[in-house]
Amino acid sequence: MRDDFDKTQDLIEEEEEETEDYEKFCFLCHRPESQTGKMIDLPNNIHICSDCMQKSFDTMNQHMTNGKINYSDLFNMPNVSMIDLSSLQNPIQQPKKVKKKKHEEKKPALDLKNIPAPHKIKATLDEYVIGQEHAKKVMSVAVYNHYKRVATDTMDDIEIEKSNMLMIGPTGSGKTYLVKTLARLLDVPLAIADATSLTEAGYIGDDIESVVSKLLAAADNDVEKAEHGIIFIDEIDKIAKKKNTNQRDVSGEAVQQGMLKLLEGSEIEVPVGANSKNAMVPLTTVNTRNILFICGGAFPDLENIIKERLNKQASIGFYADLKDKYDNDPHLLEKVTVEDIRAFGMIPEFIGRLPIIFTLEGLSEDMLVKILKEPKNAILKQYQKLLELDEVKLEFEEEALHAIAAKAMEKKTGARALRAILEEYMLDIMYEIPKDDSIGQVIITKDYIEGTGGPKILLRGSEVPLLGAAR
Repeated sequence: MRDDFDKTQDLIEEEEEETEDYEKFCFLCHRPESQTGKMIDLPNNIHICSDCMQKSFDTMNQHMTNGKINYSDLFNMPNVSMIDLSSLQNPIQQPKKVKKKKHEEKKPALDLKNIPAPHKIKATLDEYVIGQEHAKKVMSVAVYNHYKRVATDTMDDIEIEKSNMLMIGPTGSGKTYLVKTLARLLDVPLAIADATSLTEAGYIGDDIESVVSKLLAAADNDVEKAEHGIIFIDEIDKIAKKKNTNQRDVSGEAVQQGMLKLLEGSEIEVPVGANSKNAMVPLTTVNTRNILFICGGAFPDLENIIKERLNKQASIGFYADLKDKYDNDPHLLEKVTVEDIRAFGMIPEFIGRLPIIFTLEGLSEDMLVKILKEPKNAILKQYQKLLELDEVKLEFEEEALHAIAAKAMEKKTGARALRAILEEYMLDIMYEIPKDDSIGQVIITKDYIEGTGGPKILLRGSEVPLLGAAR
């Protein structure tokens, strides 16, 4: 009995220590203790702020007759929130916990010595991302400068501006993958949001603050940690101004205007554990001043805008260029300017808050072959590992890799097409191999990829291949 009592006491103490690190929320108005001040504690872990308690007393005093409360008037009063006494007897579902902001001696959020230098950031990105040398260099420098700004926290008179980024590149060129790799390297919270679901406040869809709410969730509701994270907003081109429309643009220009303060840096109230504000969801304040925003988009038809501008510049006089000069230019996207992005439908104020603009190049066949086999977690290495668990060695002929890359180029979805093609050709192999314990090695050939033959299958201890059936 004594041991059980001691265990119970230890559990109570642990729970008390844990709850000390989190904010209390008012049962009636759902505001956190950081906004309301000291709470009044009631049984069953219920807390009431002094404002709500005072309002309750004032309401009761107004309806006292000869020292007694007139309950009939009290319950008929409009806009008066009463505590459900039955809920006090039963445990209630607590709101999402938010860690308290510590009011200790202010320390730098990041140690400048622990921030990797740009060449080290790029070297790590090189291990996972093939090509895109310019994009990796720009991101490495921008991120390094941003976290230097956070670490110094403007200790001197010179205030360093934010280095938000806008990356433009065709689908499947590695925009999201670059950001994911970067966040893993820096060990900071990362939120990936989709601009297509964002709408102006008051309309169906996600509020603009929901992107910060996702970052808060990624930081385990730790506000201090979230305020130094990275937010990647994908499909940013989908909030361009709608052309030739008489309807209200609630998911285009209105969203761009709503994001201006967010990108620049301001204190905003965000819902904890939800995408939209409502009375049942607690709110907490997050300062976006030190949050790095990276926006990415494919910007379809942007090449036509660039082409039109370049043709106008060089279409007059005896030395005018041919109109089809830029039709097959693989580096056309690199010639993008702020005027082109503005012509696409992004407002000048929005572009101005994304000072670093860079492009990612489309993938060539040789780059796709490298993507198949060179990165640390290359797709071929994943399949080789899967078959290695069945004690079978998997190999790909070089010609087969080029055949896979050629098929991926036809799909025009970038590196994403590689996985879909490999899944198609590896299905039968992954299904048949576990049936036969005598198989020791499988070699994927060009004929198998092109449908004119089958893979080479070697038995254990044999060097003579068994040709697989043609597809």
